[in-house]
Amino acid sequence: MKKYISWNVNGLRAVMNKGFSEFFEREQADAFCLQETKLQEGQIELSFEGYKSYWDYADKKGYAGTAIFTKEEPISVRRGMPFEEHDREGRVVCLEYEDHFLMTVYTPNSQNELQRLDYRMKWEDDFRSYITSLAKEKPLIFCGDLNVAHEPIDLKNDRTNHKNAGFTDEERAKMSRLLDSGFTDTFRYLYPEKEQYSWWSYRMNARAKDVGWRIDYFIVSDDIRDRVKDSVIYTDVMGSDHAPVGLMIDI
Repeated sequence: MKKYISWNVNGLRAVMNKGFSEFFEREQADAFCLQETKLQEGQIELSFEGYKSYWDYADKKGYAGTAIFTKEEPISVRRGMPFEEHDREGRVVCLEYEDHFLMTVYTPNSQNELQRLDYRMKWEDDFRSYITSLAKEKPLIFCGDLNVAHEPIDLKNDRTNHKNAGFTDEERAKMSRLLDSGFTDTFRYLYPEKEQYSWWSYRMNARAKDVGWRIDYFIVSDDIRDRVKDSVIYTDVMGSDHAPVGLMIDI
C-alpha cells in the first residue's frame, strides 16, 4: 500500500520554520507533493534521506511552484503541460512509475473580481485534456490545491461565497466535467456527507472558528478508485493556511 501526502505550503522557506521537517519525517510518506513552494532553483538546500526530489519553478520570483519528494525513483519526470502558455508558473510535476502516474498540481486562482477567470477556464480545459490522455496510458493519481470548492458541503459559507473565486458556477462546472471524464474525488467518494476543510483565510480568525473551504484534493482515475483505502485531511497540522491532505491506496 502507498501513502501519499499533498500540501500547499504557501512558501516552503517559511513553513520550514513551522514544523515542516518534523511532519515530513513523522509521516514517512512514499511521496510528498508540494504546491506554492515560492522558490527559484537554488534558493533552498533541502533533502531528506531516502527521497529524491523533482521541482517545477515559476519564471516569476516568489510565486507558485510545485515539487514532489519520492522514495521510489520514477521512470520519467514530466514538468508542466504540453501547452506552452501554461508552462511559466511552475504548476505541474508528474512522475511516471511502473503501474501509475503521480502528479502534483497547483491550479491558478481566478483572483479578486475574477480577473483571471477566463485564463482559468482555458487552463481547466487544457488540464483535463492532459490528464485524460495520461490516464489512457496507465492509472493516474493527482493531488494538490485545485482552487475550487466543488459542492456547497465543501465550504462553510456557500451562499455568501457564491460567485467568489473558488466557488463560481464556472469553476464548479469545470470540476464536475473533470470528474465526469473518468476521475474520482477520493475524499468525497469515501465520505459523502463529511464536512471538513483544508484551507482557511488568515482573516477573521477563520481557522480557529473552522470557517474554511475544502480545495485540496487527491483525485484518482476511476479504474483504481476501489483500491483507495483512506483519504484524509490533517487539520491539526499548522504552518500554512492550508492543511496537508493524504491518500492511502493499494497500488
